[in-house]
Amino acid sequence: MACRQPEGVLGSREQGAGGSVNDRFSLKGRVALVTGSSRGLGWEMARAFAQAGAHVAINGVDKGRAEARVAELKGAGLSAEAAAFDVTDARAGTAAVEALAARHGRLDILVSNAGQAVRKPLAAFTDEDWRFVLGSHLDAAFRLAREASKPMLRQRWGRIIVTASIMGQVARPTIPAYVAAKAGLMGMVKALAVELGPHGITCNAIAPGYFATDLNTALRNQPDFNAMVCNRTPLARWAEPHEIAGPALMLASDAGSYVNGHTLTVDGGLVASF
Repeated sequence: MACRQPEGVLGSREQGAGGSVNDRFSLKGRVALVTGSSRGLGWEMARAFAQAGAHVAINGVDKGRAEARVAELKGAGLSAEAAAFDVTDARAGTAAVEALAARHGRLDILVSNAGQAVRKPLAAFTDEDWRFVLGSHLDAAFRLAREASKPMLRQRWGRIIVTASIMGQVARPTIPAYVAAKAGLMGMVKALAVELGPHGITCNAIAPGYFATDLNTALRNQPDFNAMVCNRTPLARWAEPHEIAGPALMLASDAGSYVNGHTLTVDGGLVASF
């Protein structure tokens, strides 16, 4: 006996299960906001979404850098705009989401990717350090998900994705707030998934391992740390930044329509190794 599906919510069968693989990964007509997308993994995800047909809002605190990325996408014939704001600024984030949805009449995809880290021994870790890190990751992701869910609920379709980390599953010294924030994000998507799922909105996390981004250059240049990553990872290498694009696109598209409340670990098998 088939389940009674909530009115207005379409699963893969109603959306055309017989379509091509390309159709399932297409984001044509979708509007996406990716925070922290002027560089690093956020940029790789945003660019993949634009290449799949979405209109993408590029976010960062540096307006010039965000606008440069928009120009790069538009130069490739893709659709984008800049949305420069600090995710820790509650008013700015809320206003940006509301303006984006109003301007386009919809908001389909939110990727909360921005966040900061503080590295200090526990005895030197202040309350302010703790609040700063959790605020930039956990608080910001919750707030943006809450605001983005409003147009998604009206549409009866949406994708909320947060960038977690393998540091939400394992840990290293001197980053207690970062580990706690990433573990919190993994729990948060479960809570959002069970509440928003009946309305056609999926909520998931991506947990990257060690990626060879500009921000990790210093770590890669440390011989001991580089050897640890290469020796512990079954694929025996760092990930290339573009390797985050495929997993993110799957979760954002109809290809991932039945993935909900999940953390997709993208780490070359590091967490699986002993």
